[in-house]
Amino acid sequence: MVDIANWQIYRQQIANWMVTIGSLVICAMLLPIRLPGMALLDHGPNWLLIWVVAWSIKRTMLQGAIAGLAVGLIQDGMTAPYPSHAIALACVGILSARIKKQRYIQEDFISVALIVFGMAVVAETVMAIQFGIMGDRKLAAIWTDYQRIALASAILSSLWAPVVYYPLNLWWRRMNLQEH
Repeated sequence: MVDIANWQIYRQQIANWMVTIGSLVICAMLLPIRLPGMALLDHGPNWLLIWVVAWSIKRTMLQGAIAGLAVGLIQDGMTAPYPSHAIALACVGILSARIKKQRYIQEDFISVALIVFGMAVVAETVMAIQFGIMGDRKLAAIWTDYQRIALASAILSSLWAPVVYYPLNLWWRRMNLQEH
């Protein structure tokens, strides 16, 4: 028999999953779009990286790694699977969870923008290392591209990070308060 008293809890959990997955789908759909003013040196914000940071920042390292791996596999499915985005985003998830933002910096917008900036550089570094290991390009060309891509991605992603982080953080905080 179904317990009617638990229906409200089930509805909240379903709504939470829908918002979480829906925001991930929106970020994945925004990834290939280049709107005027959202591109720098032909690169746009890394929406999925922003989502991984927003997810991982108040969770455990294991949860961050799993989220980064899953989101990276989604991005690999949308783009070329080499080098793998899964490795880079798993590293981002682990490091974002390890930072424990609330211990160091209190201002949400500024701290999240700084964390996303750093994590974009980390992700692009991991990708550049993977390109170097593959060996199909010269290291000088990889280094030149890496500098341009890492800087453009880090700047744009950090500027757009609050747009993703603030509503998701607000939603997840409300869901946490209702659970406890």
